[in-house]
Amino acid sequence: MLANYHTHTTRCNHAEGTEREYIETAIKNGFKILGFSDHTPQPYPKDFYSHIRMGMDELENYTDTLVKLRDEYKKDIQIYIGLEVEYSDKYFGTLMEHIRQYPIDYIIQGQHHVPNEIDGFYAGFETTDESKLKEYVDYTVEGMKTGLFSYLAHPDLMYYAGPDMVYQHHMKRIVKASIDLDIPLEINMQGFFLNRNYPSDRFFSMASAMGAKFVIGCDAHHPEDAMQPWQMQDFEAFLEKNNIEYGDNVIELRPVK
Repeated sequence: MLANYHTHTTRCNHAEGTEREYIETAIKNGFKILGFSDHTPQPYPKDFYSHIRMGMDELENYTDTLVKLRDEYKKDIQIYIGLEVEYSDKYFGTLMEHIRQYPIDYIIQGQHHVPNEIDGFYAGFETTDESKLKEYVDYTVEGMKTGLFSYLAHPDLMYYAGPDMVYQHHMKRIVKASIDLDIPLEINMQGFFLNRNYPSDRFFSMASAMGAKFVIGCDAHHPEDAMQPWQMQDFEAFLEKNNIEYGDNVIELRPVK
């Protein structure tokens, strides 16, 4: 792969390493494009503190740091400045007004909470509640339809432990939306490495059969995570099993302006 667009920083409070360390590791591992997409701040009420994202007041330092490093390493690697954004109808408009004030090249959709971190549920917790599965799909597709996201991160993060038939009945709507809207679906390397419920065969076998487009995301939370698929044990076998081929992994980024 030449490109990875899913890289975090310590500002999200659950990643380690400096931006420079991620960049140096990416160069060592043969990347020519590195996109940083740390968890976006959210315009939450002032009395709510999120432990999994930067604050609204940290966005300036985030972009300033990466602009300087982008110039410093321009002969070695192309740096893009992005954000991993959770779509929320309650906060999305205000958030976009805010981030458009900064040099943000792209955003990816990472739907962890439905409908948001304050009022909803975390999609990665195991459940057999079909209504939560449906709500996750409804909300994810609504976010995709904004047309602002360059791709959908870990589309199968939703941990529905019920029947496969029910799972695929709802989740195929995400796949169909990705095809109709030309939005690639991410195969998440961190989830695979940590043996999470994603990426899953039951989702990607379906998505592959339906003809979806894919992008591989390192989802790097440590500098050493900026690795190639062949460097992760059994990851290429997962791709082959689900009839997924990867090339340079370069995609067209959608502007947020």
